[in-house]
Amino acid sequence: MRLISGSARLAGVTGWPVAHSRSPRIHNTWLARHGIDGAYVPLPIRPDDFPAVVPALAKAGFAGLNVTIPHKEAAFALCGKVDDFARRAGAVNTLTFTPRGIEGSNTDGYGFIANLRRHGVNPAAGPVLILGAGGAARGIGAALQDEGAEIAFTNRSPERAAALAAALPPARVLPWERREDALGDYALLINTTSLGMVHEPPLPMDLDRAAAGMAVADIIFAPLETRLLADARARGLKPVEGLGMLLYQAVPGFTAWFGVAPQVDEELYRIVAA
Repeated sequence: MRLISGSARLAGVTGWPVAHSRSPRIHNTWLARHGIDGAYVPLPIRPDDFPAVVPALAKAGFAGLNVTIPHKEAAFALCGKVDDFARRAGAVNTLTFTPRGIEGSNTDGYGFIANLRRHGVNPAAGPVLILGAGGAARGIGAALQDEGAEIAFTNRSPERAAALAAALPPARVLPWERREDALGDYALLINTTSLGMVHEPPLPMDLDRAAAGMAVADIIFAPLETRLLADARARGLKPVEGLGMLLYQAVPGFTAWFGVAPQVDEELYRIVAA
């Protein structure tokens, strides 16, 4: 049994709800692995309470927080300082409490790129088509541009796709109804929507026109293999699951809060996937 002391370092994850989060399993595995006197806890915070509770946690001695739905934009507003990537993404998923105040970063793009590379996919191998126009799409799109990739967004709401492309020039917009016909023009397809998640309808996507060797990524990790990824595998394409993104995006926060750079390895995959 791992015990903590009265001087334990504390961090956590906040969302509403937050019971589904796998982040406590990730961070507490690392804490045990490195013998760190600390704990990482789930913190369900109602949206109306978020602006008051988070600064109170900083005053109570927490080192920082991961932030998930629906708080990422509210977290941005609380920060006295945000890094350049969070500013481009327009959202914060990692808070660090410092003597200077609350500092924010967005590690979604970092996690996504690291997971691509783990699967042997070059993020700049060719044009990228991103399905969705939410915060995850924006963060991933910005990270891909930093890698030198050309990106295009497609979304059921064309206005949202157009707004996102305008925020990340020179990104392009592809009409949702043309997404399947245009697949031959892309080296990487990414689903950033909730379609295909447990309790959600599947993503309507026919991969018959996909270019040979195209990589297909899904940021969903419940289930670990969505129908989109299963279809990609059946067609000989390169599937990239979403769990790896979750694991890698946790690395910068853990490093900042607990002073150790942790490793993402097969053992961690098995523990978190269980």
